[in-house]
Amino acid sequence: MYDTQQHPEQGPLAGFTVGVTAARRADELGALLQRRGATVLHAPALRIVPLADDGELLAATKEIIDQAPDVVVATTAIGFRGWIEAADGWGLGEQLLGRLRGVELLARGPKVKGAVRAAGLTEEWSPSSESMAEVLDRLLEEGVDGRRIAVQLHGEPLPGFVEALRAAGAEVVLVPVYRWMPPEDIGPVDRLLDAIAARGVDALTFTSAPAAASLLSRAEERGLLGEVLVALGHDVLPACVGPVTALPLQARGVDTVQPERFRLGPLVQLLCQELPKRARALPIAGHRVEIRGHAVLVDGELKPVPPAGMSLLRALSRRPGWVVARAELLRALPGAGRDEHAVETAMARLRTALGAPKLIQTVVKRGYRLALDPAADAKYADV
Repeated sequence: MYDTQQHPEQGPLAGFTVGVTAARRADELGALLQRRGATVLHAPALRIVPLADDGELLAATKEIIDQAPDVVVATTAIGFRGWIEAADGWGLGEQLLGRLRGVELLARGPKVKGAVRAAGLTEEWSPSSESMAEVLDRLLEEGVDGRRIAVQLHGEPLPGFVEALRAAGAEVVLVPVYRWMPPEDIGPVDRLLDAIAARGVDALTFTSAPAAASLLSRAEERGLLGEVLVALGHDVLPACVGPVTALPLQARGVDTVQPERFRLGPLVQLLCQELPKRARALPIAGHRVEIRGHAVLVDGELKPVPPAGMSLLRALSRRPGWVVARAELLRALPGAGRDEHAVETAMARLRTALGAPKLIQTVVKRGYRLALDPAADAKYADV
């Protein structure tokens, strides 16, 4: 019998590659994924730059002055100071401060409290953890249905923060003290797009709608949009932190997965559930073989496999137990040309990587086959 349990030290995402498009909190998201075994490919799809005299910020400021919100959430000290300074420059400083004195003002952490008090205001509450997650918990516990909440943005104050408030019935006014722009170094994004088109990543994470829109825009510029959309529709799992983040993808006909709670932890947990379900698991030569993105689990033990070997293994697994001709396997090898000797070389390396040579049988003068267990033959006979 083969072992059906994955070794716990491998992590549920072992053997999978996950793309991260976030600009802020990318380190946190990457660490969560890596702790669960994933290989992370980080390519920030945008950067955050301060706004100068920007029309969006001016419009949001006037909206708050004209119609006072019930709650104002200050997320960063530099952002809050920048907002007050911009209002002063427009001659609206006193009017804005007057409005802010009459609302429930929440400040994320000591630095933000300092900026609030330096403006002559007093915060009603501030979390000891400096966590926007704690701010969100407080607001949801108080109840936000029908309430008007202004959020001073700092790029992405918390992936899913605004979505969670709106889902709970709040009217959210965004105060954009920063603007999203394309990254200065587009190289990582281009490499990620190439990997998506080549199915070199298994999942792609998005924590903001602008990041999703920026990635798709760059794909269109490079003439890769069609390939990227096909990949995201079939082989690469697009995972968004919430429904607003997913909108640019949905507009292109791409279905996404989203956690019930719009936060990074649940997003990672969702990948831990979804990616292993998408892996092909086969009973071969008395072993349980699970084919993942860039590696194979043999009886739960992770076996890293070179790209050429993974290409051969996927070709064999499309019709498990059937003989696959060398010529067909050669076509599956990227850049192999016409030399069938390349198949033999890659096959030898694949067998070595798997550590169980009997998993793949050589059929003389015909090709190779996976040594599917007899009891499973009937199940896969008509695949």
